[in-house]
Amino acid sequence: MIPCICINDSNRPTQIPIEKWVVKGDEYRISHIYYLPKQKQQGCDIYEKPLDESCAPYEMFLLYRFAINIKDIPDLIELIKNCTDLNDVDIATLIEESQLEIIED
Repeated sequence: MIPCICINDSNRPTQIPIEKWVVKGDEYRISHIYYLPKQKQQGCDIYEKPLDESCAPYEMFLLYRFAINIKDIPDLIELIKNCTDLNDVDIATLIEESQLEIIED
């Protein structure tokens, strides 16, 4: 899991209950990364805020809502590799196009 901080909690879809929504400034852990090539979007699962069938059609948070520390980049790359293992996704391109904000200490 990759530590992250929420940097954008705006525009909560009404289908996602407030208790399942992320809060700007709060720290979370990314447990899975998704890439939706048709929508050209990147998303993630947040360990502390799992989205379930009650949040349909939403199944993940958009990656641009979060920032990670630059020191966690190697772990992020490893997580992306693990999450896209069965997809025909070019990892280098995915990382290059990442919508995730990088922060330094």
